[in-house]
Amino acid sequence: MTRYILSILFSVAFLMGLPTEVYASQSIEIVDNDFNTIAITLSGSVLKVSGANGQTLQIYNVAGIRVMSVKVDGDERNYDLNLPKGCYIVKVGKMVRKVSIR
Repeated sequence: MTRYILSILFSVAFLMGLPTEVYASQSIEIVDNDFNTIAITLSGSVLKVSGANGQTLQIYNVAGIRVMSVKVDGDERNYDLNLPKGCYIVKVGKMVRKVSIR
C-alpha cells in the first residue's frame, strides 16, 4: 500500500516537472481620448466652465439632489452659484468634479 501511494506521488511530481507550452496572446486596448477637454474651476461662488460648448452643466448636492441644470452655450462661461456653503458635484458631459463653496 505504501509503495502504491509513493508511486502515485512520484508520478504526479514527475508530471508537474515536465515542460509545458505557453502561448502569448496579443491584446488590443482602445483608449477613448477626448481631445476637447473640459475645464471646471471655482473662484468664490463663480463657476468657470470652458471647452463645454453645447453640453449640459448639472450641479448636485451631497444628497444627490440636482440643484442646478443649465445648457452651456459658449466655449467659456461663468456661472454665479447662489448656493449655500457646502460640497457639490459638478457634471459637464462625461466629466464629473467635486467643488466646495466656502
